[in-house]
Amino acid sequence: MIRKLIASVVMMSGVLAASSSAFAADDNDVNVLYAGSLVNLMEKSVGPAFEKETGLHFKGYAAGSNKIANEIKGKLRRGDVFISASPKVNASLMGEANGNHVSWYVNFAESPLLIGYNPKSRFANDFKTKKWSDVLQQDGIRLGRTDPKLDPKGAFTVELMTKAAQAYNQPDLVEKTLGAPENPAQVLPEETLVGRLQSGQLDAGFFYSTETSDLKIPSIHPAPELKIKANYTLTILNDAPNNAGAARFVNFLLSAEGRKLLAEHGVDVTKPGVNGNGQAIPPSVQAVIDAAQQ
Repeated sequence: MIRKLIASVVMMSGVLAASSSAFAADDNDVNVLYAGSLVNLMEKSVGPAFEKETGLHFKGYAAGSNKIANEIKGKLRRGDVFISASPKVNASLMGEANGNHVSWYVNFAESPLLIGYNPKSRFANDFKTKKWSDVLQQDGIRLGRTDPKLDPKGAFTVELMTKAAQAYNQPDLVEKTLGAPENPAQVLPEETLVGRLQSGQLDAGFFYSTETSDLKIPSIHPAPELKIKANYTLTILNDAPNNAGAARFVNFLLSAEGRKLLAEHGVDVTKPGVNGNGQAIPPSVQAVIDAAQQ
């Protein structure tokens, strides 16, 4: 009996120790849900630098901003920090009617929408010598873009082509280049778009400047009157499992070092602008925001 009791105590001690270790590991994990256009920046630069600086573990999840917001609202995914490519996405998570997942957010960077192409594509020379809107209408071109319902970039793409149709007096330009808004022959998950272009599965696609600059993808800048850009936002989710770790990540990204990394990857860094309930911003984060606004 005594032996069984001792064995039970030992086993229970092991379970408690394992549980303690699990909780400790969770405290060290910072789950960052971010726009798929930032995957190279986050996984190869910001994440490793944050881990080196803080000793915490960066766990990133990349997808279309609207897709992430839908997963948050549907309780399919939890995270500590959310980085989107459009303020509209944050607005869809604010207020009781939307689940009150976000109370505030900070605009911290921008990135123009461009047309990127594979330098080995048979259409590469055409992009260098012809009008980009004409090249996109050529037979056989394989064009990639994201879902306008799941990703701001997809919506921006449709907006860009609609503007171009008006500017160039080509009413059927959108139909000839994109087809239907959710054309399955073109629409792909944001996190796979760059890889498909680089592997030769696509001839061209719509990308933010951070992607084309970061990965040396040849690109075409639409005329200034057609300029459309991502407006990156950053927030700590209201139900963040690791609030302290989330604050440290936000502090790092908005710090001088973090902003330097953003600039190195082709992101246009802006002075942080606060939206929503500023009273809910952690004091340490507010201090970093104030410093970055100088």
